[in-house]
Amino acid sequence: MSATDLAAVIVTGVCFAVVVVLVLAVISMVRTMRELRTTVDELRQSALPMVEDLRGTVARARAELDRVDGVIGRAERISTTVDHASRLTYRAFAPPLIKGLALVSGVGRATRRLRHRRTRRAIEVTGREHRREVAARRLHGNGDRASGRSHGGSDRASKPSDVGDWASGRPHGNGDTTAGRR
Repeated sequence: MSATDLAAVIVTGVCFAVVVVLVLAVISMVRTMRELRTTVDELRQSALPMVEDLRGTVARARAELDRVDGVIGRAERISTTVDHASRLTYRAFAPPLIKGLALVSGVGRATRRLRHRRTRRAIEVTGREHRREVAARRLHGNGDRASGRSHGGSDRASKPSDVGDWASGRPHGNGDTTAGRR
């Protein structure tokens, strides 16, 4: 055999080895493609229902969001209406209520004043009667002191009409016991 024949046998052997390696690679790729196809089919079978469920869930969520949006809108309108109604009610009832409270307060003050005046008048009447009795005793000689002077140490005249005013500190000198009173 010649060198050319030997080179041709070696090249043929290397080509055969390359073809065997390529055939094994193609067989491995075909096996991988079958497995990939099976996996894609399984994924498609399980993913399509999940996608359909997801679409249904999204549609329900969208409907719920629209419903919640409507509820929030109605709640805002109700809140605005209640706010306006409360303002209107306040404007309608506050002035009469304030006036009513002022009237009740004024009536209470007037009642307290009248009660106080009645009490004061009763005290004045009692005190006036006492002073008249003292003045009458002095006129008839039954005074409290031997000197005939009053408790204040003054030498004023001890007339019954003058005594009530002098003791109360309201001089008028005309004998009218109601003068100077309110």
